[in-house]
Amino acid sequence: MAMALEQLKSLDVGSKCQAEYVWIDGSGGLRSKGRTLDTVPRTVADLPKWNYDGSSTEQAPGEQSEVLIYPQAMYPDPFRGNPNVIVMCDTYDNQGNPLPTNTRHHCAKVMEKATSLEPWFGIEQEFFLMKTTDKKPLGFPENGYPRPQGPYYCSVGAENIFGRDVAEAHWRACIFAGIKISGINAEVAPGQWEFQIGPTLGMEQGDMMWVARYLLGRVCEIAGCEYSLEPKPVKGDWNGSGGHTNFSTKPMREAGGYEKHILPAMEKLRLKHSEHIAVYGEGNAERLTGKHETASIEKFTYGVGSRACSARIGNDVAKEGKGYFEDRRPASNFDPYLVTMMVVSTTCDIPLPAGAITKHPYSMPCH
Repeated sequence: MAMALEQLKSLDVGSKCQAEYVWIDGSGGLRSKGRTLDTVPRTVADLPKWNYDGSSTEQAPGEQSEVLIYPQAMYPDPFRGNPNVIVMCDTYDNQGNPLPTNTRHHCAKVMEKATSLEPWFGIEQEFFLMKTTDKKPLGFPENGYPRPQGPYYCSVGAENIFGRDVAEAHWRACIFAGIKISGINAEVAPGQWEFQIGPTLGMEQGDMMWVARYLLGRVCEIAGCEYSLEPKPVKGDWNGSGGHTNFSTKPMREAGGYEKHILPAMEKLRLKHSEHIAVYGEGNAERLTGKHETASIEKFTYGVGSRACSARIGNDVAKEGKGYFEDRRPASNFDPYLVTMMVVSTTCDIPLPAGAITKHPYSMPCH
């Protein structure tokens, strides 16, 4: 049967194109549905707008349930292959107003005002691969705990690494899709992994991170496991999961950028620490404790070469007098649209648009 299904899925469909429309639901999960297009779209402008039942996604009441989705970014589909596409969309009501959870809409306004500054991002997405049976990370026994963390980070061997095939398959799927995934690595706990998206420019980061998460969900679906973006899925003496955000502007990358722009950015971030924490992910207080390579959630700190600070400045950056910094505060269940919007707004002195979301609008459980 499996062979017959694969044969059917690989049939020649002529000039038709299968487009998978992806959007964020009311709880921060990802939903999608497919649409047959008569011709292969060359740009996002060639894609039609669409709609779905928002009462089934926690985004609309039953008596007025239609939610519109606007195509915003398009990527080759690694599951169906060329010329089929995955389409990242954002969400609007039937009057064309962005939904309360449409964080992309406001992020785009901030990025548009920052165009001349060329904001670059590189975000590290940490996550756990979870068993579907007992909801524990891969590598954790049914009863008790594995060996303490230490031998697992960037390691090798069946006694240390759990889920490599899933991480590798996801990596290759992202590359095929044109996602700017710069690498992957095993993290400090069994079943914990990380992938990095970047360098990206402006809105690319949010769109690509959400699509990379969608691809991870699809790969896990095939592999028969789940992934968790919870910041502290394993309690006790284990590292949590974060979304470390590396950022620079063109002035920061130029000679003198360290003194003129990066250090002043630290003071700006300090003054708006609470506003950033409010949108940096649910459950982050369990992770930002001052232990396990984190700073305390209570106050903003920065340092050169330190991973125990809110923001890390690289040793090379301080030495060369230019470059980037790393905001280590975002949790793994961060919304990349919110995080990138806030970092640009704060450090580049760009006011948030009217109505912009100023708190994390949802939490993201296992997928």
